[in-house]
Amino acid sequence: MKRKIIRIDEEKCNGCGLCAKACHEGAIVMTAGSHGPVAKLIRDDYCDGLGDCLPVCPTGAITFEEREAAAFDTEAVKAHMAARVVDGGCPSGGCPGSRAHAIARTPVAEAAPVETSESQLRQWPVQIKLAPVRAPYLDGAHLLIAADCAAYACGDFHRRFMAGKVTLIGCPKLDSGDYGEKLLEILRHNDIKSVTIARMEVPCCGGLQQAAVEALRNCGKMIPWHVVTLATDGRVPEG
Repeated sequence: MKRKIIRIDEEKCNGCGLCAKACHEGAIVMTAGSHGPVAKLIRDDYCDGLGDCLPVCPTGAITFEEREAAAFDTEAVKAHMAARVVDGGCPSGGCPGSRAHAIARTPVAEAAPVETSESQLRQWPVQIKLAPVRAPYLDGAHLLIAADCAAYACGDFHRRFMAGKVTLIGCPKLDSGDYGEKLLEILRHNDIKSVTIARMEVPCCGGLQQAAVEALRNCGKMIPWHVVTLATDGRVPEG
């Protein structure tokens, strides 16, 4: 069948391995090349064509192409990843710091206060670029898409914004590429109940808001959402 799939230019690859870490299906491995380690797509049916690897590549070595390729095989990927799991659940060759997992929190009644010092983070990773498109903790989740500066500006950010939500953060000024496609796939493939966008008042945060709003408009679902704009001195608008 002809479909969209990644292509890796070994001449441009610098061997950093970020794409292999970003690929949640284990379709990319690092192998020996003529000028050192290079990334390689090991099997077409492991590649879902969503391109989580594209935005993390610092050299632009990865692109999409349309060609004859085996269909994405979910069962083959499951077997492949199960075979790679070693050392307490970290995929062989992967980075423990980017392994997706939920974080258990004691449920807090809505009327009960939450201590500011108590973390309300419910999952890992939190960076939009590293977050998986599909994860059990995303089903039925209230999603917080936040500028990474927001938690530093607002002293009780965990209590006011993160409690009871799955949090994804990013900075369009510092990250290369656009978050739109990644956020769109997350909204399409999971039962997201609501979306809160927490941004700073600075203009560069407009890119984060725009990407999130476009994803919401194009996901084909009616998902309640709202935007909160924080001042650089930490003030949060009332209401």
